[in-house]
Amino acid sequence: MFERPSKGDGERAVLVHVDFSDQEDREDLEEFRELAMSAGAEPVAVVTGSRKRPDPRYFLGSGKAEEVRQCVQSVDADVVLVDHALAPSQERNLERLLQCRVLDRTGLILDIFAQRASTHEGRVQVELAQLRHISTRLVRGWTHLERQKGGIGLRGPGETQLETDRRLLGDRIKQLNKRLERVSNQRGQGRRARARAEISTVSLVGYTNAGKSTLFNRLTESKVYAADQLFATLDPTLRRLELPDAGPVILADTVGFIRHLPHDLVAAFRSTLEETREAGLLLHIIDAANENYRANIEQVNAVLKEIGADKVAQIEVFNKVDLLPGQGPRVERDEHGRVVRVWLSAASGEGVDLLLAALAEYQRTDVVTECLRIPASDGRLRARLFALGKVLHERVDGSGDLLLEVQLERKDLENLRKSEGLTA
Repeated sequence: MFERPSKGDGERAVLVHVDFSDQEDREDLEEFRELAMSAGAEPVAVVTGSRKRPDPRYFLGSGKAEEVRQCVQSVDADVVLVDHALAPSQERNLERLLQCRVLDRTGLILDIFAQRASTHEGRVQVELAQLRHISTRLVRGWTHLERQKGGIGLRGPGETQLETDRRLLGDRIKQLNKRLERVSNQRGQGRRARARAEISTVSLVGYTNAGKSTLFNRLTESKVYAADQLFATLDPTLRRLELPDAGPVILADTVGFIRHLPHDLVAAFRSTLEETREAGLLLHIIDAANENYRANIEQVNAVLKEIGADKVAQIEVFNKVDLLPGQGPRVERDEHGRVVRVWLSAASGEGVDLLLAALAEYQRTDVVTECLRIPASDGRLRARLFALGKVLHERVDGSGDLLLEVQLERKDLENLRKSEGLTA
């Protein structure tokens, strides 16, 4: 096995991109190039191809794999980046053939996240995702120490190095999970405190590099890092935002999504993504200047469904209208008059006032006043209503039931009606 050098900046990379007949398996080559550059690689060559299905040995097919090998030698590449998820055996077989490091799409995204993580929580989440990914590929580094080889001086009752390494990895993963559990509990306490203060959360979501952090800075006058690169934001940021005639909300800037986001990454970032799942409203930021914006919308909604946030109310924010000739800031409404889409430019500030007005309108209309009837004996439900909303008036009717006039969020009212069978 060749010696694998440590990763450094500016590594010469050969990009491998294969189109499949299945649309769901297709990737965007230009997006992959941006991913490579975001990781610090220098793309020096691109090898493309098409197949009906992946080859079980090399993923690419033996002929295409040989073409990549010749390309690696001719450009003196340090690493080969494959724009797909590789099985451990495919990655190992390619490394043996190409005699250089091979990294698949998942490994590349994890590498970018590792570079971007700046907070303790972010670093723990990335390390956890990396360890889960590495654990399936341990055999590469330790095949020379496998017990099955036997031989004089190599037999014994103890663990093989591979077994030891797997056990140590398992211990470390458990340790990181415990740390993230504490972080999740702390975030939960913060959300409960905001709920008690009757402050709802608005979470910014969207495809990576859609302009979420730029809009966040524009709305909150913050200085969150924003750049024209994939995954510029990794660690979530919360800021208080005062809305005209509607009171305060908490605005949350979150990590961007991407097609085929690694499942290990989604699992590791569960405490961060809880801010999205538990939000009262999602602002789905869309790069209107990107010709693939429709596909990106679908990818974001797919991730939202995966993390259980697909039922949260959503307003689509089409950003970068300053890059679209003939397009200007505007608001679009549905047949009920509700705002469903806002067109603006976070960079120039055009249309941001329309978004603020839409947020204020949503906050005002999302709080409803209802008179609810509950049995006088149901003290638990009465206490829950006092905890959830603002009880404006309470009286007893002729049948002995309690009539409570309450003011609470629409989603809380709907949940109560479903779970308790409440009637007005």
